[in-house]
Amino acid sequence: MTSDKEDGTELARVTLRPLSPGRIARHCAEAAMRGVQCLRVDLEGCADKQELLARISRTLEFPDWFGGNWDALFDCLNDMSWMPAEGYLLVLENADELLRDSPEAFGVAQSILEDAASAWHARGVEMSVLVDAVPPKDQGE
Repeated sequence: MTSDKEDGTELARVTLRPLSPGRIARHCAEAAMRGVQCLRVDLEGCADKQELLARISRTLEFPDWFGGNWDALFDCLNDMSWMPAEGYLLVLENADELLRDSPEAFGVAQSILEDAASAWHARGVEMSVLVDAVPPKDQGE
């Protein structure tokens, strides 16, 4: 998880934890009150990189030039000109299967999401990511 300190407050940009549907709805409602676009990506049944990229692309309505690869994901996440908003809250729901079956892809995606959120933050725009999954250290305990 990437975070910065600003005025003594730690700002998490990518958070990985189990989320109930009610909690997700509350996060989205709070985001909407701040003018932040909430984008929910359902990853149920998603077990690999290609499906992850396809689902994010569909939900975020990526342009036709999206190449279906990690570089293109980063480029699109840093653009979002086709979906202007005061900020962005990306919620990756049901991510446990992806984390379990394709931890490498999950790790790369998480890193890209952190970098994109940091880039938006540097421009003064909120972008945060909630990942509905049990963190790896908690699995199997």
